[in-house]
Amino acid sequence: MSKAMRVFALSMILMCWFSVCGASAFRVGDQGTEVAEIQGQLVRLGYDVSADGDFGPATAEAVKAFQSSHGMNADGQVGSSTYVALLGKAMPAVKHAANYINRTILSESMQYLGVPYVFGGTTPNGFDCSGYVQYVFAHAGVSLPRTADVQYECGTPVSSGELMPGDLVFFSTYDAGASHVGIYLGDRQFINASSSRGVSVASLDSSYWGSCYIGARRVM
Repeated sequence: MSKAMRVFALSMILMCWFSVCGASAFRVGDQGTEVAEIQGQLVRLGYDVSADGDFGPATAEAVKAFQSSHGMNADGQVGSSTYVALLGKAMPAVKHAANYINRTILSESMQYLGVPYVFGGTTPNGFDCSGYVQYVFAHAGVSLPRTADVQYECGTPVSSGELMPGDLVFFSTYDAGASHVGIYLGDRQFINASSSRGVSVASLDSSYWGSCYIGARRVM
């Protein structure tokens, strides 16, 4: 399958996955009037954002700057404490479309097909497995630790039968525990930076990957 056809097929898979989840904070990917209100207050305080109701990376950076200036944990998410400090009122219930971030992660991940494997690599000049995952998620506004074993401690466990696009899938390859990581794409496929093929798509059901698969985590 060509790269263009693969991108199209995987995009269609993601379009079929839609879930609205309760959340404890406004974050990258959220949209709506509440986000526009947050942005409007940031604008009034002098931060360089647009009050367009779309919580993107620029809004996250402005929130981080606001949090830092108020001695708060600068995570770029507007939780209850940040909301009260920013707007002076209790935070409403948060709803966000999880598929927005998932689509962003999938789209970003596919941009680097064919990038060579480089041990310790963290840029499009060359990735190792966890460097690739960290880079892709960072460009979708989601912060992850650097190595596969620590990434395996993030989020919540997901069974093989409940995997969704954007979940992290982990393998024990050269050492006990999680030593390799990829991003689940749907239809039992995942994308990863492997030492043999660089950034490429593989199957969880292949003889090699199936034999060393150890679990998955949902970090969003």
